[in-house]
Amino acid sequence: MENKVLKAFKKPSVLPGFGITLGFTLFYLCLIVLIPIAAVFMRTLHLTAEEFWRIVTEPRVLASYRLTFFCALVAAGINLVFGLLVAWVLERYTFPGRRLADAMVDLPFALPTAVAGIALTDLYSPQGWIGSLAGWFGLKIAFTPLGILVALTFIGLPFVVRTVQPILHDMDRASEEAAVSLGASPWQTFGQVILPEIRPALLTGFALAFARALGEYGSVIFIAGNMPMRTEITTLLIVTKLEQYDYAGATAIAAVMLVSSFSLILTINFLQWWSRSRTARA
Repeated sequence: MENKVLKAFKKPSVLPGFGITLGFTLFYLCLIVLIPIAAVFMRTLHLTAEEFWRIVTEPRVLASYRLTFFCALVAAGINLVFGLLVAWVLERYTFPGRRLADAMVDLPFALPTAVAGIALTDLYSPQGWIGSLAGWFGLKIAFTPLGILVALTFIGLPFVVRTVQPILHDMDRASEEAAVSLGASPWQTFGQVILPEIRPALLTGFALAFARALGEYGSVIFIAGNMPMRTEITTLLIVTKLEQYDYAGATAIAAVMLVSSFSLILTINFLQWWSRSRTARA
């Protein structure tokens, strides 16, 4: 058994050997990911358990948790639905301006977050094009949680589209045609043939959009209004504490966000693995 493993590692490859690549991978991950994350937790060791609990359970902090996680979850859910729709249209239909529409999907990636925040605030403020129209119906978007939701939806859409689009592109349509020929309705074909194939990609896109929304700052602070207990997100609260030189308080809140985000993403990845294994068994 050991000889087989060693032979597998010694297979000819264009890249350097297993030992070199593994060592570089671990070094790079430690330098870029693990050490900064560990520094956050190490900073919180200066606090006692009572001090840590008092900081992370202050009413203002709890309100920011609720707002951040709720808006991130709803925005990721919206992007899950409409991201799938956008990816489907781009892959299954040919129409004038298709390449332009496909390129526009990546705009939130390329656009600086501060620019996105200013543009969204100008558009959805009471004096903006959309904000003024919404005002006719008594709806205020900017400087409310709804404005935060709009910003998080804007920055999260490409994650779902770009994750699902390659799967739709590579799918074999023979199974869809067979289902239709056997009398399946369009909804039955989608639910029983297409959805099992794209479900892992959908979960991945949802997780990426959710994670990005949790840590978003630049595009939100302009449209949120940043009112404590109402429209103040957790990342802004962390920055506020840093500006007040309260490093221990900032890292304590950041540690809670790290643990919560990691737990949720780990759960989603487990669901993704379960979905793939179930699809493979089927």
